[in-house]
Amino acid sequence: MSVIAVTGATGYIGGRLVPMLLERGHTVRVLTRRGNALRDVPWSGKVRVVVGDLSDPHAVRELCAGATHLYYLAHSMAGNKDFAPVEERCARTAAAAANREGVAQLVYLSGLHPEGELSRHLKSRVEVGEILESSGIPTLTLQAGLIIGSGSASFEMVRHLTDVLPVMPAPRWVLNKVQPLAIRDALHYLSEAAELPPGTAGRFDIGGPQAHSYADLMRLYANAAGIRRPWILPLPVLTPWLAAQWVNLVTPIPRSLAIPLVESLQHDCVMKNRDIDTVMPRPANGLTGYPRAVELALARMLADTVETTWVTAHALEAPADPLPSDPQWAGHTVYTDVRDRESKAGPENVFKVIQGIGGEAGYYSLPGAWAFRGIIDKVVGGVGLRRGRRSRESLALGDAIDWWRVEEIVPNKLLRLRAEMRAPGRAWLEFSVEPTESGSHYTQRAVFFPHGIAGRLYWLAILPFHGRIFSSMSNRITKAAEDLERGQRGL
Repeated sequence: MSVIAVTGATGYIGGRLVPMLLERGHTVRVLTRRGNALRDVPWSGKVRVVVGDLSDPHAVRELCAGATHLYYLAHSMAGNKDFAPVEERCARTAAAAANREGVAQLVYLSGLHPEGELSRHLKSRVEVGEILESSGIPTLTLQAGLIIGSGSASFEMVRHLTDVLPVMPAPRWVLNKVQPLAIRDALHYLSEAAELPPGTAGRFDIGGPQAHSYADLMRLYANAAGIRRPWILPLPVLTPWLAAQWVNLVTPIPRSLAIPLVESLQHDCVMKNRDIDTVMPRPANGLTGYPRAVELALARMLADTVETTWVTAHALEAPADPLPSDPQWAGHTVYTDVRDRESKAGPENVFKVIQGIGGEAGYYSLPGAWAFRGIIDKVVGGVGLRRGRRSRESLALGDAIDWWRVEEIVPNKLLRLRAEMRAPGRAWLEFSVEPTESGSHYTQRAVFFPHGIAGRLYWLAILPFHGRIFSSMSNRITKAAEDLERGQRGL
């Protein structure tokens, strides 16, 4: 079997492709900027992890050393206005490293695009493909339509727009045609690429069985979800920039990602041909239509079995350093809010409640205040509260919870969340549990490192709310844990 190097393994598609490659018997090597980024995924112990950045020639050469295939699934669009130069640099680094290490096959996932002038996003995708193809290594470029699956950015954008808005003013491009592709079919093509004869090269469109307008995607989603169909009003006055602000406000997609995505919807993006059928077989049960893809995604969400989400691949800032320990705070301004509670519930039940916060469950305190702060964050270009969670009950390192990121998790002991909201400073929310003779000791810490005078004023402005918010949170979390334990005992 092949030795396959994968970039983007922590992303939405890469995180689902790697276990499929392993199931086929391939040896897999992955690149990640953080050594522990894959610690909690089920397949982490079955792959070799190379720590480094895609722009680092030494790290990419280590990734490619001895590999037969390099899957290029990475992109740098989120949180980076100047993503095109970054993507170009990373592609050149990967192409040079793969060539030097004797990689026999490149597999690149690009996007469907029209002829002529392209958006920044699609232009960058095409240019990355051209760089990889010029490496001298046979390159298989798969040009995919919108990926539809539980947790995909395209699905989440359609879902939230349809769920929230009974009447949707929209740009005229909402009538343009797109050709969505179910995530299961995208993974089929990608995994089959590793089985092709050596030297397979070319650009091939991949998409679902039918093209739809973006307006139809929302209407078909409403049918599958059993909700009212939205009334869509195409308006000529909505520019891509204005439409992106609307998408940012109503959906979980942040402004930095919404703008290039919306720019890419200005033209029809459909398959030009099905030459891919001459290269590899279709899925055993045929291609999945868009309505069925939506049903499958909703079923995954209902069953709480979403494997990966777009949020994992789109941290809006570089990972912060771990929260400093108390002795290291000397000489630095730091604000904290610490709450301690004794609970009659055991650590397991207290932690079960803790790791269920956010998303639909909320934060056990002043939901209106949290919602208002989320709206403010969205207005200023932050992530807001709509990102939700990958799973309702479980968490893993790197998961997103609304505007938080799981920075550390130790089952039944510790959960530390790092804020990704827009604020003049760095913020964490930490929960810890210790067993006691009568149950457990619960500690809750909010920590804020202010940036300049603005950060200090920000903390003082929200200080009056902290007394109610954090006190209520600690009281209700410990009470919910005790109620849970009483229910288990049948009391």
